[in-house]
Amino acid sequence: MKVLGINAFHADSSACVVVDGKVVSAIEEERLLRIKHWAGYPEESIKACLEIANVDFSEIDRIAINRDASSHKSEKLLFAIKNRPSLTNVFNRIKNRKNVGNIPELLSKTFKADLAMIKNKLVPIEHHLAHLSSTFLTSPYENSVVLSIDGFGDFISTMWGLGKKNNIEVSDYVTFPHSLGMLYQSITQFLGFWNYGDEYKVMGMAAYGQPLYEKEIDELIKCTEGGKFELNTEYFNHPDEGISMEFDGGYPVIGPVFSDQMSTLLGEPRLKEDLVQQKHKDIACSLQTIYEKTLFHILSYLNDLYPGYENLCLSGGCAQNSLANGKITSKTKFKNVWIQPAAGDAGGALGAALTVSNMHNDEKRYIMKSPSLGIKYSNEEIKKLLDSMDLSSFKQLFINDENELLDSVTNLLINGKVIGFFHGSFEWGPRALGNRSIIVDPRIKNMKDLLNKKIKKRESFRPFAPSILSEKVSEWFEKNEEVPFMTHVFNIKEEKRKLIPAVTHEDGTGRLQSVTKDFNNRYYKLIKLFGEKTNVPIILNTSFNENEPIVNTPKEALDCFLRTDMDTIVLENYTISR
Repeated sequence: MKVLGINAFHADSSACVVVDGKVVSAIEEERLLRIKHWAGYPEESIKACLEIANVDFSEIDRIAINRDASSHKSEKLLFAIKNRPSLTNVFNRIKNRKNVGNIPELLSKTFKADLAMIKNKLVPIEHHLAHLSSTFLTSPYENSVVLSIDGFGDFISTMWGLGKKNNIEVSDYVTFPHSLGMLYQSITQFLGFWNYGDEYKVMGMAAYGQPLYEKEIDELIKCTEGGKFELNTEYFNHPDEGISMEFDGGYPVIGPVFSDQMSTLLGEPRLKEDLVQQKHKDIACSLQTIYEKTLFHILSYLNDLYPGYENLCLSGGCAQNSLANGKITSKTKFKNVWIQPAAGDAGGALGAALTVSNMHNDEKRYIMKSPSLGIKYSNEEIKKLLDSMDLSSFKQLFINDENELLDSVTNLLINGKVIGFFHGSFEWGPRALGNRSIIVDPRIKNMKDLLNKKIKKRESFRPFAPSILSEKVSEWFEKNEEVPFMTHVFNIKEEKRKLIPAVTHEDGTGRLQSVTKDFNNRYYKLIKLFGEKTNVPIILNTSFNENEPIVNTPKEALDCFLRTDMDTIVLENYTISR
């Protein structure tokens, strides 16, 4: 059974291929088109995933889409009768439904395939069921509570239930207009961050603030019975007036989520060009506080609803709130938390495909052990690129022996060099996890400021992540949990913080990535060797990019190296140094 999964006409458009229950390729369109959060028809991702899987489009048995317009009809009708939604709301929904409905025609055009055959293979999967499947059906758990928290999809913002072996039983959900994702996005916009996906900036800011506006933010949302919540809709535009959304190609653009009434609570919103003040940091901290209060309200209810279940599989865009994720095992009865690397809408392609695959296969369930599901490049391809360019002013080396190569790289790190590290298949999800990373020595105090200013060219309040050997986590962090996909923030032990200042955030935390041999052998060996030489089994890891999607090709990596102040780039077994 060969299944093509697609997330289309939404932010983070993506594709994946599942063969006999195993995920063999998964790619976000932004990596190929070089437009962050690209929204539209993921044509290039579909082509690339099929090529990696060595599957012709004609061989695909099912095409899974993470949208189902026929779902939740009664909820939609009831809302329309009670609220009479604006023309903007109606127009946006009709336009997006039409775009999604055109997917068969687009596939037919791309692959010159019979339209009737494609329509016969198409299987729509409800948006949040796809999210739940993407996390549970990639997890190592036989049984688990499953939870998806998002903006909206198929009229739903939050859904939960139980995962048992290869099946998911949905118990309940929260409908439009109430959404934790919309709460976070509204304040993100209010704080002057208008780009789609800027919520992570607000999370970074939160560490520099105090929850002085907790009472005000608490006015925006109310926890209700049954683990649910409600927004105070007078502070939001989406319930009545609607918000403009551009999801039909290019960068996704979302109109103002917060209403003018928000100023009565928090004062005037920050303009993009305004400096970030302490007040803004305090609002960010307050938002994070209320977000966590609501999240733990839901999780507490789920603990009571499903007594004895210790595993939690979390998904949806809000599952990327690593600050909250790191507190789950401390503040709930859950002992294990699994979040696959593309927890947001890109992951819907994966979840839809796995849902359909499990309908037709009795194969052993797939467990995601590595996110390396994208395109890879050979030393021969890299040599051809290097030979085509004038790099005479740089020092070039080809180091065939991997141990010798890694020894050279660790010595460069110890000498304070900033290195672009490129090898293997690029990763699935928004994080660079060792294959497309910029790496440095975490012991260098001013390295964070240097990276933000000279390489990343981004806000100074954003932290960098520590990649650590999995077996060493308990020595450096207050919690000892497997976090392979950089999805949790934990407290760094107080006595260790001064040893790794470049990856210790303002509040003493780090968004760790635990690395094993099975996960990424070359990266594991690099960290291990660095640890043997320094007694610090940790490397600072940030994504290989500069205000762009993470690099895909060797050419993109080399271009990023040339236009920034990076010292060395490693392309498979080649090193190029200034």
